[in-house]
Amino acid sequence: MDLTLARRAPPLPGLIQLGLVGMLVGLAAIAWALTSEQMSGMDAGPGTDPGTLGFFIGVWVVMMSAMMFPSIAPMVIMHTRMQEGRRERGQEAAFGATTLFVAGYLVAWSAAGLLAYGLYELGRAATGDAFAWGNAGPYLAGAILLGAAAYQLTPLKDVCLRHCRSPLMFLVKHWRPGQLGALRMGVIHGGWCVGCCWALMAALFALGVMSLGWMAFIAALVALEKLLPWKEVANRGVAVALLALGVSVAFTPASVPGLTLPDSAQAMRAMEAMDGGSTDPARDGSVKSERMRGGSRGGGRAP
Repeated sequence: MDLTLARRAPPLPGLIQLGLVGMLVGLAAIAWALTSEQMSGMDAGPGTDPGTLGFFIGVWVVMMSAMMFPSIAPMVIMHTRMQEGRRERGQEAAFGATTLFVAGYLVAWSAAGLLAYGLYELGRAATGDAFAWGNAGPYLAGAILLGAAAYQLTPLKDVCLRHCRSPLMFLVKHWRPGQLGALRMGVIHGGWCVGCCWALMAALFALGVMSLGWMAFIAALVALEKLLPWKEVANRGVAVALLALGVSVAFTPASVPGLTLPDSAQAMRAMEAMDGGSTDPARDGSVKSERMRGGSRGGGRAP
């Protein structure tokens, strides 16, 4: 699409913009509620077992909707604005194109979730109990967080973040007409977003991928670096926060607010709740013994 024409696209009326933002925020709120329901009873700590592939992907897609929808509001508004500009010029504007754009975005994050699940299972199979919490688990979690902090300062992160923060330039470069074109643009935008945020999602795994509190924390970091006008300040601020967390998790995990330690009483209660409140002392004892040994399977559950 021609940049000049795109810039001449009429601004959307305030009520339409407010409606689009409200819709995304409303969908995110529903996704947060569903995520809370799906994670009910899980121990929410580092190393939590993600459960079966089907269960994990279902939770992951809802999680990404909850965490990312508010941050993509500027891109969705610009896409809708350009569609309206095409209508005013008498050009075809596909029905439901913006919805398909958002769907494509979720397709990209679903693929990222599949890759993350595969890497998690492969790593666990290859290392056994070496990185259980009672062994080297805190150091692995801390290293992941430090790696995420370092990624914030790389040229690749900067390129991906610029694509996420520049809706007009992105859409002009990648514009394709029609419904399939909208879906394709959503997938491409989702791919740039994955490139921008994959390290933050790895940090979420290190802190507790089934924790609503850490989900909210990572979602806030994503929103800060995508929406604040001061890109460098936001980017460096996120790096400092991850650096501090990484050091604390590696060496003083008990001092990190909101971190559910796998051998803590809170994790034990969650494990017992997931067992359906079993009153069998032998069974409860075996579960507790596994957790006290630093078992890495955490509190995953099947649907």
